[in-house]
Amino acid sequence: MKNNTNPYAARLEAFVDSVRSRKLDAAIVCNQANIRALTGVDCDNAAIAVEIRGGKASIKFFTDFRYVPMVHRVAPGLKVVDIKHLKVSGRKVGYEPTISHARFLKFQKDHPKAKFEEIDSEVKSLRAVKNEWEIAKLRAAEELNSDIWAEAQKAFKPGMTELEMARIIRHMMIERGEGEAFETIVCVGANAAECHHVPDSTVWNGREPVLVDMGVKLDGYCSDMTRNIVPAKPSKLYKDIYALVLKANMAAIAAAKPGLTCGRLDRVARKIIEDAGYGKCFGHSLGHGVGVEIHEAPAARKGDKTVLKPGMLVTIEPGVYLEGNLGVRIEDLILITETGCEVLSPSPK
Repeated sequence: MKNNTNPYAARLEAFVDSVRSRKLDAAIVCNQANIRALTGVDCDNAAIAVEIRGGKASIKFFTDFRYVPMVHRVAPGLKVVDIKHLKVSGRKVGYEPTISHARFLKFQKDHPKAKFEEIDSEVKSLRAVKNEWEIAKLRAAEELNSDIWAEAQKAFKPGMTELEMARIIRHMMIERGEGEAFETIVCVGANAAECHHVPDSTVWNGREPVLVDMGVKLDGYCSDMTRNIVPAKPSKLYKDIYALVLKANMAAIAAAKPGLTCGRLDRVARKIIEDAGYGKCFGHSLGHGVGVEIHEAPAARKGDKTVLKPGMLVTIEPGVYLEGNLGVRIEDLILITETGCEVLSPSPK
């Protein structure tokens, strides 16, 4: 499919090539985020079917009447078929393991002689490398996220609860973007030791540290960033932990470049924290990809062999969490470039 008006055409063609290389007769993609990443169409009742016959590929976009005009507008090169007729031919059919059990059973019923093979890794790897159009969207979302953080801090007042502070951020995201990319995390004092603390009625007295993990959605794309409000007179332990986490964050950013594996990137930050004696207090991965979903490939985690490539985005978010005492996490979103990386999170840290 050649379509110069669709910035996703090259990715869809690459997916077709992966179906060929796997020697599959066909493949069916149903996941909404995957469909958007392959075509640009955001639709909650759709499927893409690729069939290979005699080395030639045919691509069909299945949906219902409600979404046909949108598909014609967003991806005019695609052949649109009523989703009631979703079916492919062949004995080896690729599918995503994220589909519902009921839908998979229907696939089996409709294709009784087919052998189904997972194509999850192919789709994820293609989504991991963003095109220029997507990078512009993600950059704008991250910049808006930083702007909202700057405004939100001015609105925070001693006596507010975590819930009230989270609502301030949420309302700004609705007014200036498309709402939250995920539920905003606000942690006062010792609550920050809970990595994914749910904001509650804990009151901020203005003297305790505050950890905020937030992301606004803009034009369908997510952003992600974690910042901390450091008190005027932090404890020595807090100052030391904050300096340690910042050191790990900056070291990983400096190390990020094409050719480095995700596991090695995680190791750069993790070793700094381990050497300081807090390895057991950093229990999550260093980071994750961001796109139309808040968690995408690649994953910067222990032992991951994925090789970083230009166009990939990944969060750098080391943290140290001391239960009952404090927690510090510093998170930036970075873009892997041809020579290193670019930090997309402009907020001071």
